[in-house]
Amino acid sequence: MIHPDTELRFISNEIGYGVVATKLIPAGTITWVHDRLDQEFSPLQLQQMEPIYQQILDTYTFRNNKGNYILCWDNGRYVNHSFNSNCLTTAYDFEIAIRNIQPGEQLTDDYGYLNIPLPFRAANEGTRRKIVYPDDLLKYYKVWDNKIKKVFGNITKQQQPLRPLLDDELWNRISRIVEGKEEMESILSNFYHSTPAESTV
Repeated sequence: MIHPDTELRFISNEIGYGVVATKLIPAGTITWVHDRLDQEFSPLQLQQMEPIYQQILDTYTFRNNKGNYILCWDNGRYVNHSFNSNCLTTAYDFEIAIRNIQPGEQLTDDYGYLNIPLPFRAANEGTRRKIVYPDDLLKYYKVWDNKIKKVFGNITKQQQPLRPLLDDELWNRISRIVEGKEEMESILSNFYHSTPAESTV
């Protein structure tokens, strides 16, 4: 589920639609949680679907560390890519804002950690990276971990509208990490080790 202080807006002809903040979303705010309404499809299930469904899943899903395709039921599926994203996923099935997101600003992810099946050239943002690769998570996880660690301590300090979607066990774990009693798990745990023979959509 996407943060409630967001809405779907048309961004441009090139980009299409995107998810935009309607209020300030402070750094350390949980911006998305994998919830019970999100659907999960195995590669076999996808292969057995008609092409029209395969195309939808190819466009709107990401892959988890099991190689399954996750389809967000709400506007979370419209979060666009950026090499300088303001949100990052974590090892705990939720994403957080890694800096303040201003009203009117898009919420963005770096698709490099979403286990994409094939490389793609993204819009030029003036960054060193120009292409998103399936193994970007292996290359950049330390950079992303550091960005997450800088704001992870804010999780228990900020208002968290999505807190009810996190069970008490996970929230207690977050608290232990914030208090320095437990190490934060690396974003690298999200990586899916695909095989060369695996078929893609």
